[in-house]
Amino acid sequence: MLKTTLRLFLPVFLLLAAPLVSAAPRIQHWTTDNGLRVYFVEARELPMLDLRLVFNAGSARDGELAGVARLTSGLLNNGAGEWDADTIANRFESVGAQYGGGALRDMAWVNLRTLTSDADWLETALTTYITVVGAPNFPQRDLDRALRNTRVALQGRMQNPGEIAQTRFLETLYAGHPYASDPLGTEQSLDTIRREDLQAFHARHYVARNGVLALVGDLDRAGAERIAARIAAVLAEGEPAPALPAPPARGEATTLRIEFPSEQSHVLIGQPAIARGDADYFPLYVGNHVLGGSGLTSRLFDEVRGKRGLAYSVYSYFLPMTAPGPFMMGVQTQGAQAEEAIGVMRDLLRDYIDKGPTEAELAASKRNITGGFPLRTASNSDIVEQLGMIGFYDLPLDWLDRFSERVEAVTVDDVREAFRRHVQPDRLVTVVVGG
Repeated sequence: MLKTTLRLFLPVFLLLAAPLVSAAPRIQHWTTDNGLRVYFVEARELPMLDLRLVFNAGSARDGELAGVARLTSGLLNNGAGEWDADTIANRFESVGAQYGGGALRDMAWVNLRTLTSDADWLETALTTYITVVGAPNFPQRDLDRALRNTRVALQGRMQNPGEIAQTRFLETLYAGHPYASDPLGTEQSLDTIRREDLQAFHARHYVARNGVLALVGDLDRAGAERIAARIAAVLAEGEPAPALPAPPARGEATTLRIEFPSEQSHVLIGQPAIARGDADYFPLYVGNHVLGGSGLTSRLFDEVRGKRGLAYSVYSYFLPMTAPGPFMMGVQTQGAQAEEAIGVMRDLLRDYIDKGPTEAELAASKRNITGGFPLRTASNSDIVEQLGMIGFYDLPLDWLDRFSERVEAVTVDDVREAFRRHVQPDRLVTVVVGG
């Protein structure tokens, strides 16, 4: 009866009662004998442990088999070792553990949240997780179902103008580059993917020297090292994935118009801009908060919606990635107003690059960013995600410690000069879907 009750309530407990750690946790770092890089934060407030394995195994590694990275990630827990999907799920659920994973363009990740208060339950969760990561068998029946579901998702996307715009924008922006590969794949690539392709992708990319392990929770350093060694032991040493090429150089501005039977037009404007670890990250991040990243108080919102009533939503952001990720401005507006909205956004961007923010705008953005930063490190799950990001992109260990300090150090000149280096208004890609 007790165990049944705990099974019912532990998932809720694990979700809601994530222990708080300090806004600047002390990060410990080491590398296992076979090359797995480990990042650990000790948090003893509650008997919980969060694990996050991150591999350089996103869709940028798909090659000719678009979609294989996402399928590999999604099917890890559908069969591993001698266990089928139901057995794996039951093993996690029986001890209140939570498993998750996913894949984007840069990375794939595998998460585990479990209790540490019961040694047997912790062992069950860890053994299951380690088997899933190290010995998946990708059952053919589950692969067939995943392929069918992915085809349905692709067909559904064609009915959504916003998703069409996003897909075509990145395809145009990164034509010929691995980032142009759609994580879902294509109808053609899905027809060619076989079980052996997932096995080969896993064997090549889910290896120690291509991965990062983040741990946060109720462990001391010795306990974290033991768990890291067990996880590393099921991974082949392997090799890191090769460096990604630079995105294609943009020439003149490009505009792509796609007809869609909708009154609203979805517009995306941008270009490749910045890689993770770039020295201009903080000036661009803070500067974009003024331009279009702060919602109701941004310049884009004020000009496009507030003064002209052209849209309900307008925004901009930088997405730093391993290779330079995109700078993007987006708006959804009435089809008849799309050209006016595009013109306003382009003019505002040119003016912003020329003049930068005002001192008052910059100060307000800094307060907003630093005031909200503690929420990014409020729980173990937040911290483990940050550790995975720090490790994957090889950021300094003081990234969290000095985040607010680096934000505060940004000047108006820093913003203006960084935007001039990374954004060329005459070389933007514009995609319009609708009308």
